[in-house]
Amino acid sequence: MNDDATAGVTDPALRQLLHDHWEADMRRWPRWATRMGDHRYDHLLEDISPEASQAAQDEAEAMLARARALGDLNPADAVTRELLVFSLQSDVDSEVCRMDQWNVLLYSNLINSLNRLPEVHPLITPEGGDSYVARLRAMPALLDARAANLRAGLAEGRVANAETLRRMVALIDAQLALPVSEWPLAVPAADERVGWPPEREAAFREAVLIEITDGVAPALTRLRDTMEGELLPRARTGRDVGLTGVPDGAACYATQIRRYTTLSLDPDAVHQTGLEELARVHADMRALGAEVLGTDDLARIFARLREDPALRFTSAEEILETARSALSRAGAATPRILKAPPDAQCVVTEVPPLDAPYTTIAYYRPPRNDGSPGEYVVNTSAPTTRARYEAEALAFHESIPGHHLQNALSRELPDTPAFRRTLNLSAFGEGWALYSERLADELGLYTGPIDRLGMLAFDAWRAARLVVDTGIHHQGWSREDAVAFMLENTALAPTNVDNEVDRYISWPGQALSYKIGQLEVLAIRADAEAALGPAFDLPAFHDRLLGRGAVTLPMLREDVEAWVETQAP
Repeated sequence: MNDDATAGVTDPALRQLLHDHWEADMRRWPRWATRMGDHRYDHLLEDISPEASQAAQDEAEAMLARARALGDLNPADAVTRELLVFSLQSDVDSEVCRMDQWNVLLYSNLINSLNRLPEVHPLITPEGGDSYVARLRAMPALLDARAANLRAGLAEGRVANAETLRRMVALIDAQLALPVSEWPLAVPAADERVGWPPEREAAFREAVLIEITDGVAPALTRLRDTMEGELLPRARTGRDVGLTGVPDGAACYATQIRRYTTLSLDPDAVHQTGLEELARVHADMRALGAEVLGTDDLARIFARLREDPALRFTSAEEILETARSALSRAGAATPRILKAPPDAQCVVTEVPPLDAPYTTIAYYRPPRNDGSPGEYVVNTSAPTTRARYEAEALAFHESIPGHHLQNALSRELPDTPAFRRTLNLSAFGEGWALYSERLADELGLYTGPIDRLGMLAFDAWRAARLVVDTGIHHQGWSREDAVAFMLENTALAPTNVDNEVDRYISWPGQALSYKIGQLEVLAIRADAEAALGPAFDLPAFHDRLLGRGAVTLPMLREDVEAWVETQAP
């Protein structure tokens, strides 16, 4: 039995279930298995055929039944079972969405994830090279299966929205315009293969370029042509751009709200919460704007933040240096955040050039099992369009105290099964990261008042997400409605607004997790401070908050409340 999959679990039936669950994930997602250090499937890619998807659905339902049938468990095992049930139930419930048949996401898609294969695939030995070539050889079938799934969705009235499809075609065209030797997938063919026999190295270089030229590129062209020629003419537009324009859209949205917030929330109530949060943050922005910019007029504040050239970067290196400086200051403050910080370090890297025009301003990648650090990945393209005032809040969100501390701690949890160490519950992770932006202010990490204004601008952005996501997917907003609302209520530049709105359209519910999670973390902290008074210890509170890895928001509250009872004088 896989000891890593069952670490810390005592109940025999739960141990067997966790073993089976982890093994199923490794088989189904071979590239994830590679990232996790399981190299049994290094020669394979995932099977996304309808038959494989149905088999995975059946397997999830069977495992869910096994989890629910377990008897009494000790407290630690009970937490593991509850998280497994939530994860499996989310997968089962989400089947109503049939995302595989229509969803196209620029932020995270099959093409850019395949392009990142050289970052995780082991190429230390010639055998590693053989398995890499085998994966290249499997890519045409995977890309063709993606096209087939999208055609099947089209036949059933499910199709992506027009703007995202147009941008995806542009993304593919940009890659196809490059010489094959410049594709990310071809990077291993250019690198020196230390210690390989010369004939094996030469054969590897040739095979990589042949498989990309003769297999991957034509398949990518076929997928691109499917999107442009078949899907785009029938793509969703206007007030059908969200889930209101997809069969079973209301049922799908309910499942995605629960998946990403870990709560069963009414979308109209979420919409109202967003409006109330915007009003609160706007008031703070007016007060600070009067101090920093000489005006408390919100429209003038937004215009100044968007248009003042002095608030823009001048070079990619300047963006990177600002990110590194913020990360360094936050790292030095870690003892004031946690009593028991993680061992893994965090480094700043750049978004790959092919992805940069179509992705967000930054993101985070957790440490891998090979001892590599976490990565704060910054978009340095078009630097004169990137805002200085938001750079520090962004760094604190994505690196320290935000995603890096939370993810690295999870991966280093002792006596905890593997699925929990890698579990991604968006309300927990994004809620902590958004809370961290304000925590950084509490710790005095912002350079000056303009950077603190950037923190408030980011908070307004996340509040606006509650309004826009529910507007698009519940109230029937058009893309234009969403863009107009974001421009009126946030300081985001128009290009960022376009990218963000397309992300919300294609990723229903995920945008809710930030503000919903932050509000709950703040409420839990306020209750703990009120209960403990002078005995409240902030680093100890954070240790407890993050100490079990990702949990649902109800589980988080219950656990912290139990901790407060043990701390009360």
